[in-house]
Amino acid sequence: MSLLNIREEIDQIDTELTELFRRRMGLAERVAREKSEKNLPIGDRTRERAILTRVSEQIGEPLDQYARTLYTVLFDLSRSYQARLMNKDTPLTQKLRQARLPSDTTFPKKGSVACQGVEGAYSQMACDKLFALPNILYFRSFEGVFQAVEQGLCEFGVLPIENSSYGSVNAVYDLMSRYNFSIVRSVRLHISHNLLAKPGVKFSEITEIVSHEQALGQCGQFLAQHPHIKVTVGENTAAAAKMVAESDRRDIAAISSKSCAQLYGLDILSETVQNNENNYTRFICIAKDMAIYPGADRISMMLSLEHSPGSLYRMISRFASLGLNLTKLESRPIPGRDFEFLFYFDLEASVWSEEVVNLLGTCADAAEQFSFLGSYSEIR
Repeated sequence: MSLLNIREEIDQIDTELTELFRRRMGLAERVAREKSEKNLPIGDRTRERAILTRVSEQIGEPLDQYARTLYTVLFDLSRSYQARLMNKDTPLTQKLRQARLPSDTTFPKKGSVACQGVEGAYSQMACDKLFALPNILYFRSFEGVFQAVEQGLCEFGVLPIENSSYGSVNAVYDLMSRYNFSIVRSVRLHISHNLLAKPGVKFSEITEIVSHEQALGQCGQFLAQHPHIKVTVGENTAAAAKMVAESDRRDIAAISSKSCAQLYGLDILSETVQNNENNYTRFICIAKDMAIYPGADRISMMLSLEHSPGSLYRMISRFASLGLNLTKLESRPIPGRDFEFLFYFDLEASVWSEEVVNLLGTCADAAEQFSFLGSYSEIR
């Protein structure tokens, strides 16, 4: 057979498969009605395992694993379709609907906001971009920001979550699983790092540079050009600038912002020392209670899955079935559990869509652990 003849036969088989798929989903619709009337759960793992065993035995090697993958996807699509038809409420779907604010609601212009660092920190700049009149309280650590929001000391908290050139802020991701909060907005901030020192100090005098770990990573190429200079990790870029300003030493410099140079009376020895001029950091704004403002088009959540082949793929296929774009997938180890991970998802979707709300409800049911982190919009 020629390639053309083979493809024509494949097209014919695809036509037959499409009709069979339509018939199968039609039967899934009837199953959904039966389950709804009898108040039965959507998933039936015992039946699914039996089908997979039968299919695997029927097709044999070497295609048995491919067939199991195909049918696993079919099960996920069927469950998703049934959930949509049954419109079955869960604690999460109820909470999401209640958190959607009226269409004329605007994001607050003022409020008490927790930030890590001191005056001049990039978190403060992000806060000023989010709020017109923020009352900022500074904390030494990221955990202090989470605690301030959870305990009601501050209405909001602003935290860096990822950088375009140096990746995720792992310390923030690790804290997410330990605190109750909701992301209500995010912002992208252009980051330009500068080397700051006391007035009159020359670059040749510098023997030590201090800054936050993320900033040091973003300036790795500049630091590599000066291997004789000691690099010290500090609490924050602004705190590093403040320390240099208050220090008696002339041989110490900080990697920080131009605004910190003005704020703490320092000279700029080198401008834009980051690896990439196109350097952005995403900050999230968190609140204690879930609030979904009009225009929210981004969703964040974290979950853990059973430690088995294909479990992550099956979860991702749920989003694909609705044509949703997954924009970020991050994994972090679960403390005390060997080689098991929490997965963090960002996707472009709106909870004003009932299809999306129902999908999130089924995702929560399918995961071993599930936390909805927020539905929000991002300022650029």
